[in-house]
Amino acid sequence: MPTDTTHSDLIGVDLTAVRDWMDAQGLGAGELTAVSPIGGGTQNVMIGFERSGVRYILRRGPQHLRPQSNRIMQREMTLLRALAGTSVPHPMFVAGCEDTDVIGAVFYLMRAVDGYNAAESLTPAHAADPGMRHRMGLSMVDALGELARLDPASIGLTDFGRPDGFLARQVDRWRSELESFTLLPGYPTVLLPEVDRIASWLEDNRPEQGATGILHGDYHIGNVLFDRVEPRVTAIVDWEMATVGDPLLDLGWMLVMWGDDGEPDLLESKLAGAGGLPSRTEILARYAAHSDRDLRAIDWYTALAGFKLGIILEGTYARSRSGQAPVQVGERLHRYALRLFERARRFAA
Repeated sequence: MPTDTTHSDLIGVDLTAVRDWMDAQGLGAGELTAVSPIGGGTQNVMIGFERSGVRYILRRGPQHLRPQSNRIMQREMTLLRALAGTSVPHPMFVAGCEDTDVIGAVFYLMRAVDGYNAAESLTPAHAADPGMRHRMGLSMVDALGELARLDPASIGLTDFGRPDGFLARQVDRWRSELESFTLLPGYPTVLLPEVDRIASWLEDNRPEQGATGILHGDYHIGNVLFDRVEPRVTAIVDWEMATVGDPLLDLGWMLVMWGDDGEPDLLESKLAGAGGLPSRTEILARYAAHSDRDLRAIDWYTALAGFKLGIILEGTYARSRSGQAPVQVGERLHRYALRLFERARRFAA
């Protein structure tokens, strides 16, 4: 169970400053109690706490802020505000602070979600029943479909991204990102295989971009919370890579990380390890049943997802080689990046 913790024990969060800021916002009274760090990611800082009988989650950028960290938090706030009242399961946004003088970074509060991360553990109900786990997988597809069906303009996200030319920009954008890692000491050359071949295939086979929609940007088992009893998603979390573009990239993202035909999911999650999840074919059928999007090029989207995510993860490895990230985390993510590129190569056949 969480224990009370002083701000000196938590990374990047001065709880006294948060308490005073909440006073000014009219968000409860008294001290912050039952404070605990929340894990799950490798970058941003999150803590949970209670005040006046309400459980909150505070989210901010990493302890050592990057140039875009505060902007990313601002974008997350915009996105969560926009999702209020929609059918997309998400954490309820409470309030945000863009004044970096308060705790040294932009941060926001959301209400804690009554759910759990099935990548890390399974409840007894879900562990005991493969049928329940199968429906959990289908619930992930349904939640993603709800997001893809939203019209960004109708919920105030007209300027949230640059949807025009979204697919056409992806390969060059991420190849440039990968090459930039070689400027870091300790990572003198690209260590991912067949970058040029995969990139060329993606450029040569790029489909026509579909209707504009909202992308989560990092959709997988570890970024959803499930009800503790029922086989349903209670919230999609970690929206830092959200944008507006072609939502089929989210579906490809889910598929490239999914285990199928005896292959483990990329995260080696508890949910997938227990078995019973829907196959890739079932996922596509479920998505198609509630969408009019053209899925004929889904292998292309899946290959692009592996290419893009592999490069993102390799960035942490490159930073770990230059002393800017934990070595163990970097090595683990490098292994994931190699597996993603292997999967991307198979789809880019």
